[in-house]
Amino acid sequence: MKVNKKPHLFMLFLWYFYDFFVVFVVFRLLFVYNGIMKKISMDLHTHTAASGHATHDTITDLARAASKAGLLTLGISDHGPATPLACDASYFRGLKLAPKLRYGVKMLYGAELNIISSEGGVDLEDSVLRELDYAFISFHIPTFTPLTKEGNTDAMIAAMDHPNVRFLGHPDDSRFPLDYERLLNAAKAHNICPEINNVSLAPGAYRVNCHENCCTILKICRKLSLPVLLSSDSHGSAHVGDVSYAEDLIEGMGFPDELILNRA
Repeated sequence: MKVNKKPHLFMLFLWYFYDFFVVFVVFRLLFVYNGIMKKISMDLHTHTAASGHATHDTITDLARAASKAGLLTLGISDHGPATPLACDASYFRGLKLAPKLRYGVKMLYGAELNIISSEGGVDLEDSVLRELDYAFISFHIPTFTPLTKEGNTDAMIAAMDHPNVRFLGHPDDSRFPLDYERLLNAAKAHNICPEINNVSLAPGAYRVNCHENCCTILKICRKLSLPVLLSSDSHGSAHVGDVSYAEDLIEGMGFPDELILNRA
C-alpha cells in the first residue's frame, strides 16, 4: 500500500495562513510601537513631585522614562506656586542650573503657569519667566474662578504677553469656556501654540467636554495653519511620551503632520 506523501491542501492552507498571521502581528506591533512611542520627538508638558500632587517622582525619574520612550527632548513644566503644595519661585529660579542633558535626552525647563486674574496675571514674576525655556498658561480650579466666555478669553489673551509663554495649556475644558476663534487668532499673532492634552482625552477625564472642544481647536488651527503641541501632561514618569489618545483624535480628523509641532 502506497502512502501519499504529498501534503494535504488543507494543511498547506493552514501553514500559509499561520505565516501570514505571524507577519501581520509583527508588523502590527511595530506599527503600534512606532506610532505611539516614537511619533513625537519631545514631551514638554510633564510634572514632578515639585508640582505638589499626584507623584513623588523627580526630574531624574522622568528623564529616565523619556530615554526609554525614545524621546529626543523632555520638558519639565511643574505647576506654578499658586497651585496648593507646589514649590515656590525659588525652585523655578534654580532650574537654570539644572543639567541640559540627562540619559541622552535634551532637557528643557519651564512652568505651567496659573492664570490668576481677569487681567492675565500669572503666578511667577516676569523676571523668573525670562530665565525659563518656555511656559504654558492654564486655567485651574481653585486658582481661577471661571468667568464668561469673553472674560476667560480676555484673561488668557492678556496672559500671552508674559515672557517665554509658548503654549496654551489644555484650553479644552468647558468649565472655562473660550471663544476659540478669537483666542487662536491671538495665539498665532503671539507665536503661541495650543496643546492637545492627552489627559483631557482619556476615558473618565475630569475636564469637561474636551473631545468636542479639541475638535474645534484643531479645525481652527488647520484653517489658520497654526501648529499644535501633543502633550502627555504626565504627573510622574509613568506616562511620559504617551499621547495615544491625542494621536487617535489627530489621526481621526486627518490633521496634517506638518502642523504638529513635536512630530518626530
